[in-house]
Amino acid sequence: MTPSDDPALVRVLAADGTLAPTPEAERYLPLIEALSDAELETFYRDMVSIRAFDVQATNLQRQGQLALWPPSFGQEAAQVGSARAARAQDHIFPSYREHVVTRIRGVDPIDIIRLMRGLTHGGWDPSDPKNGNTHIYTLVLGAQTLHATGLGMGLVFDGKCGTGDPERDEAVIVYYGDGASSQGDVHESMVFAASFQTPEVFFLQNNQWAISVPVATQSRTPLYHRAAGYGIPSVQVDGNDVLASYAVSKLALDEARAGGGPRAIEAMTYRRGAHTTSDDPTKYRTSAEEEAWAHRDPIARLRTFLEARGASQQFFDDADAEGRALADDVRVRTNELGGLPRTHMFESVYSEAHALIQEEQRWLDDYEAAMEGGAQ
Repeated sequence: MTPSDDPALVRVLAADGTLAPTPEAERYLPLIEALSDAELETFYRDMVSIRAFDVQATNLQRQGQLALWPPSFGQEAAQVGSARAARAQDHIFPSYREHVVTRIRGVDPIDIIRLMRGLTHGGWDPSDPKNGNTHIYTLVLGAQTLHATGLGMGLVFDGKCGTGDPERDEAVIVYYGDGASSQGDVHESMVFAASFQTPEVFFLQNNQWAISVPVATQSRTPLYHRAAGYGIPSVQVDGNDVLASYAVSKLALDEARAGGGPRAIEAMTYRRGAHTTSDDPTKYRTSAEEEAWAHRDPIARLRTFLEARGASQQFFDDADAEGRALADDVRVRTNELGGLPRTHMFESVYSEAHALIQEEQRWLDDYEAAMEGGAQ
């Protein structure tokens, strides 16, 4: 797996952190030039903090605190850039790896931990304003694209996009991976999105591997061409370049929100960790490949760029400290979570009391009481 050499690729920062826009990036440069130093530094802090959280969560799973963990290691730039491009009124539909996207929108990271620990079916309430219109994780591959397109259709029917008022108009962004791009749900979503001109951005994170299946096996052509086949304007971006990811996402969201219909982005990135903690990537990819992508690390790339702009060592030290503080906080709170009372499985079946469920609970109470009393 190597970085895309597609001449249509949008890249602003080269792998070494120098400013080296590709020809296709020229139209996006004004959006990047408008970013303040504070905004650029926020991008960096976002990526450093979520990587520290991600490493901590992986360790917690290895220690038996979580049932599963899907690492986002290496994909931080694609997620931070796109999430920071969204407006407060926009709707976010993650897959199950968009940890920094949810945090940027206001979701408490411990809610992701609760989900992966098996303490909740959803993790957080999407209707709670503090969660920034962030819908829950979807582990059924591609299903979230149907949900996002349905909501986008509702925005069209309700006149909540294309009014000319960017402060009020709403858009949807949905995240999925290269593996999910082969799912029927994704293609059906694109059919309806194109037909009803939904204010939607399909954000494909191509991390090169669908578990153990390389992207070259899935498709003989770049994945962004698939959306173009439905008449959806599509672009390929260097997903390890947070500036390019931000600019491409911002323009796509602005156009969708304004009534221009759906857009699609393929962010070329790399999953440097395992697919999930149940996976062993050494079984299907080489250390040479991993090392090649390590040299394109999104955090190191932005750090070099910021250093050239005059960012101080104190800033980087503070960013690292913030990341450690987040990781420590998550570890402490995870260890305090405990488990679920056994009554929870009965309380979560029906919204109201049900005679059969009550009978089953009484049976379990009696059974456990008999066991505790030594009955055979």
